Formats: sequence, C-alpha cells, structure tokens
Amino acid sequence: MTSEISQPSLKVYEPPLKGLPQIDWHELWTYRELLFFLTWRDVMVRYKQAALGVAWAVIQPLMTMVIFSVIFGKLAMLPSDNLPYPVFSFAALLPWQLFSGALSRAGASLVNNSNLLTKVYFPRLIIPLSAVAAGLVDFGISLFVLLGLMLFYRIPFTWNILTLPLMMLLALLTALAAGLWLSALNVQYRDVQHIIPFLIQAWMYASPVAYSATLIPEGPWRLVYGLNPLVGVIQGFRWALLGTQPPDAMSLVSVIAVLVLLVSGLFYFQHMEETFADVV
Repeated sequence: MTSEISQPSLKVYEPPLKGLPQIDWHELWTYRELLFFLTWRDVMVRYKQAALGVAWAVIQPLMTMVIFSVIFGKLAMLPSDNLPYPVFSFAALLPWQLFSGALSRAGASLVNNSNLLTKVYFPRLIIPLSAVAAGLVDFGISLFVLLGLMLFYRIPFTWNILTLPLMMLLALLTALAAGLWLSALNVQYRDVQHIIPFLIQAWMYASPVAYSATLIPEGPWRLVYGLNPLVGVIQGFRWALLGTQPPDAMSLVSVIAVLVLLVSGLFYFQHMEETFADVV
C-alpha cells in the first residue's frame, strides 16, 4: 500500500500594485463615527473655557480685514478689482482661514494623537481628515459675516455662488494635501512643528489675500505664480461670491498643483503609515 504525500501548494508572490494611492473607502466609511468624534472633539477643545466661545471665528478674520483695509487699502492703495476693499479682502480671508487653520491642526495631528496611534487600530488617514474637517464650523460662521458685508455694500449675488461648494472642497483638499505631508514629516522630524507657523505666514503673503492676482503681469511668471495651490482657491472664491475675474489659465495651473500635491501626499502618508506607531 503506497502512501501519498501531499505537496504544499506554492503561492505565487504578487508585488504590490503601483500607481495611484490605494484608499480603502469602505474601511473609512466603517470608521465614520470615529471621524465625527475626532472632528467634534477638536472643535470643542478649541473653544473650551473660552470667554467669547465661537465668536473668535468672527473676531479673527474681522480684525485681520480691518488691518488689511487700513494698511493695504488706505495707505498702500492696492487695487481691489473695483470692489470695496473690506469685502474684497474678507472674501479671500474666508478660504485662507479655512486653509491655515486646517493646515496647522493637521500638521500636528498625528503627534497630538499619539496615544491613539499606539493603542488601537484604525485608518490613520482619519486623523488628518478630522483636523481638516474641524475648520468647517468656523468657515460656516464667517461665511454669514461675509454675506452680511455683501448686503451692506450692496454687492449683488450672482449664479456663480452655486459653485461655492466646489471652491470649499478645493480649499479643503489643498489643506489636506499639505497636511498629509506635514503630519507624516512631523512624526519623523519634530522640527516640522516649529516650521509650520512660519510656513503659514509666508504662504499668506505669497497668496493673493491682501492683493489682487491681477497685479501679476501677463506672461510665463503668471503661470509660475499659479503653482501656488491657493491662487486658484482664492480666485475661485472671489469669482463665486463677488463676480470678479473668472478662473483663467493661472487658476487651472493652481488646481493641477493641488492634485499633484494631494496624490504625492497620499503616497508619502501611506508609505510612512506603518512606522507611525513605532516612531511617534
């Protein structure tokens, strides 16, 4: 009687897929309650025991608008696309505050949540996502202020306002794209958390917040300026709300820059994701 020896089946090695970052959308949806909890927690912590509460969401952009109006509008007399300078600057401060706040929170989000990273499993992408989403509360409050300013200065509403959700999404994607890079780098190099405030300040002056993008002369330098991802965001907001110059080739270059930054940020974040719990 002959005995048969079963041979173990050989498993062919399949290399990981290369190309676009592989995001498990089903897994993210499964952890949607954690995303909501972390987002709401960030909002509550920011205003906990604050005497003025959510009023800070209005005070900060309003004070910045007043300073810009005096320095750049009255003294420097920068052009404001034939619009009252307070409304012109506030329409840019709206996406800028959304971006800068989200970037600041997202950059430090992984380090600030190190206790979660080392104890339980969940998609790590949720942490920077929640940091970015938390800025929507302040944005919504400030948006009502801007609409009130438009009514005060009798600026008519146009059909362009229907594109505002797309402009909001573009601003959030810009903040998420930069936040993915900075949050992952901050885990490896803690110097990044000291660089973020300076980066945000320099980024504001490099973006058309206090001035109009029409000051950039026509030619190749205008396309180079469009490599700043926030150029398309701010120009889009002004066009959607105030009816200024519609998006042009410079804005298209800016949108492409956002997509490149987002895809590369997802690549780098997923590449470093397995080391977060060990390094943080």
